[in-house]
Amino acid sequence: MWLSVWNGRAWAMINAFTVDVEDYFQVAALSETISPDDWETWPCFVERNTGRILDLLAEKHIQGTFFILGWIAERYPALVRRIQREGHEIASHGYSHQLIYTQSPDVFRDETRRSKQLLEDITGEPVRGYRAASYSITRQSLWALDILAELGFEWDSSVFPVVHDRYGIPGTPRFPYRIRTQYGELTEFPISTCRIGRYQLPIAGGGYFRIFPYWLTRWGLGRVNREGQPFVFYLHPWEVDPDQPRVKVSARSRFRHYTNLSKTHHRLDRLLSQFRFAPVGTVLGHEAGSQETEVVELETLRKAA
Repeated sequence: MWLSVWNGRAWAMINAFTVDVEDYFQVAALSETISPDDWETWPCFVERNTGRILDLLAEKHIQGTFFILGWIAERYPALVRRIQREGHEIASHGYSHQLIYTQSPDVFRDETRRSKQLLEDITGEPVRGYRAASYSITRQSLWALDILAELGFEWDSSVFPVVHDRYGIPGTPRFPYRIRTQYGELTEFPISTCRIGRYQLPIAGGGYFRIFPYWLTRWGLGRVNREGQPFVFYLHPWEVDPDQPRVKVSARSRFRHYTNLSKTHHRLDRLLSQFRFAPVGTVLGHEAGSQETEVVELETLRKAA
């Protein structure tokens, strides 16, 4: 069903490896202290930290998808070109890393168009994929999917089928599906979860990768593959930087942002050796022909429970 290769004993699933290219001062967990108006005053380490991930991927001969924030692309076009030059897929992470459901449709459309055009001007190639800041396509902002299709995106990876205080649409499909919008169909590659009874355990990366013990992530992702499905894994460049500046925030935000930063690079090295990865577009089959997947109406997502 999905792209796979023979490993000598069994068919091993090809999974999507993704990086959300943003810096530490832009994340939602620190927004209680750092305003976007202040971003220019903070030291930026996104080139160095993205480089550490790129070096590791090169060592493992793995390509992935890099969702690049427009604010970053505008200031560090050489980083975008390096990512492209090393064979990775370039996708959009929006422009200003604001939660979509706090924006109006017009602001979201303008920012998303701006980010897409920036990346296409730098790379000379069409940008087909999108991921929302903090996975903020929720029931409050499903209108964003119409806008993505309107702007020419072919696929999205923003919907997290979990219960969370900042994101998530519980009850939505766990595996890739197509969404019918008023501007055509858009493929959704939801953020991966592992079903345990009625509970959806988020095991796709990021803070979950740092906070959970490594064996739990490996087990959960392996279980997704044993269901015959690819998973999507994500990480941020700042998560491989234990020396980043410490920002005074609430205990919950401090726990979410700083836990186990010193362990991330080693864990990532192990993960890349134990699973097979490719860019999202490759996994979804955009380069080798479309995959037959479930088609879901926007209204169905709105009513999911």
